[in-house]
Amino acid sequence: MTSPDPAPDASAAHDLLDQDGVRLTVRDAIATVTLDNPAKRNAQSPALWRALAEAGRALPGSVRVVVLRGEGKSFSAGLDRQAFTPEGFDGEPSFLDLARGSDAELDAVIAEYQEAFTWWRRNDVVSIAAVQGHAIGAGFQLALACDLRVAAQDVQFAMRETSLGLVPDLTGTHPLVGAVGYARALEICATGRFVHADEAERIGLANIVVPADELDGAVQDLAAALLAAPRDAVVETKALLRGAGDRTYEEQRAAERAAQARRLRDLAGLAD
Repeated sequence: MTSPDPAPDASAAHDLLDQDGVRLTVRDAIATVTLDNPAKRNAQSPALWRALAEAGRALPGSVRVVVLRGEGKSFSAGLDRQAFTPEGFDGEPSFLDLARGSDAELDAVIAEYQEAFTWWRRNDVVSIAAVQGHAIGAGFQLALACDLRVAAQDVQFAMRETSLGLVPDLTGTHPLVGAVGYARALEICATGRFVHADEAERIGLANIVVPADELDGAVQDLAAALLAAPRDAVVETKALLRGAGDRTYEEQRAAERAAQARRLRDLAGLAD
């Protein structure tokens, strides 16, 4: 008599995307997005940005926490310098070609690139960047795109765009100013210097700093803590906090009252 097949493991991880150096894996309420090109220190390209945007679209509605990590010794060393060569990337216009386009065309292309960096701020998920080694330029901006950052002791943040005659344009300037203030953000960007782990924690770039071999465990513990509270309470709280900087004090008071009314009605079974 043959034994029945074992029941599928409901908590097993499932790969939903694996393309262009990006892998999306989902286990229960936690999704993990992995930059998976360690040989190039997870250098970024337009193809990788499209894959990151696709990962955001592919997230199941059951996901509450998204972890972003980089395979290997570096989180991401930034933009692949091949972008600045006349040849560019295979099948892609080079950045030099893009510069020759109209203002509208160039604006549209950059807006498309930015999509890879925007969805991490959605109110229905909390995103955590697990950052080790280099997080430079586009890598720094990708870490800044997340709500929270857990950093290894060997982390090196740097915004090197100005040294190339460019500006940070992948949505990193807003969260950087929000985290460290205008003056320090300007100094970090204009000098392109490295911000190491201890300073990153002290000035608010990193929520937690741990030894490199404890990074995964620290992220898992943080994710578990985030999942302990009811989902809708976390969603409402994130929306309140994200909008606070754009509201007056009185507007924020009103937003708090409205959010609390929704929560009370939901808990009382009176929600629409």
